[in-house]
Amino acid sequence: MKFASFTHAGRAGYGLVTDGGIVDLTRRFPEAPTLRTFIAGGLDRAAVFAGAPADFALSEVTLAPVIPDPDKIVCVGLNYHDHVNETGRTVTPNPMLFARYAGSQVGAGTALVKPLESDEFDYEGELAVIIGKAGRRISEADALSHVAGYACYNDASVRDWQRHTSQFMPGKTFAATGAFGPWMVSADEIPDPTRLSLATRLNGEQVQHTSVDLMITPIPTLIAYASTILPLLPGDVIVSGTPGGVGARRTPKLFMKDGDVVEVEVSGIGVLRNPIVAELA
Repeated sequence: MKFASFTHAGRAGYGLVTDGGIVDLTRRFPEAPTLRTFIAGGLDRAAVFAGAPADFALSEVTLAPVIPDPDKIVCVGLNYHDHVNETGRTVTPNPMLFARYAGSQVGAGTALVKPLESDEFDYEGELAVIIGKAGRRISEADALSHVAGYACYNDASVRDWQRHTSQFMPGKTFAATGAFGPWMVSADEIPDPTRLSLATRLNGEQVQHTSVDLMITPIPTLIAYASTILPLLPGDVIVSGTPGGVGARRTPKLFMKDGDVVEVEVSGIGVLRNPIVAELA
């Protein structure tokens, strides 16, 4: 099943994505006002609506970040060897984690904003893992049973601000610089995420490509490690790392600019597409 968050006529909601559009689950489950709260109560409740007529065509809604209100977004740096190599760094013994804030995200189709302060706005296509079942110190063996589903993510970076210090936060949390969508595909449809492939395209040209099985720290280990630090909750997001090919490491450098279109595609999930606009003074 596919689940999306959206706005329609000024109202925020979430629903089941079908061939005909979106079945609005918000009004059918008033006790769960957001997709995050619906996940906490169990995705299986949506199965009965899989054949229901759509309430809205996709063209009638604005897609929001898959989880607009997560308790936490845990991002992973340097999780593919080709990206580690292009940065000139070395593989760390433990995963490199940093946080992104929910307010820095947009949904599919909404513009990513190149901030006034920088001309080094870079793409980072990634696989997002959405937690479905809470847990602390989750074992690697049990980790995938805690996953609700998977989505595409563009953990776009403001590179010069990212380099201000050894901490990544300034370059990762400018408003409207991360994209999350277009929807979540439930984990029962992706029993083995290592079989997924990921590609990023800028203006139709492929700039990144990888297989998820090439991650340095695989998804079960990321879940186990992150959940050791603090409990993972339904709707939490782990953004699992970008492969090589980022614009900052190309010759010449390739950064996103006003009028560009960036796409992140994950096999079995879909395409996250966002135009780029330059912030106006």
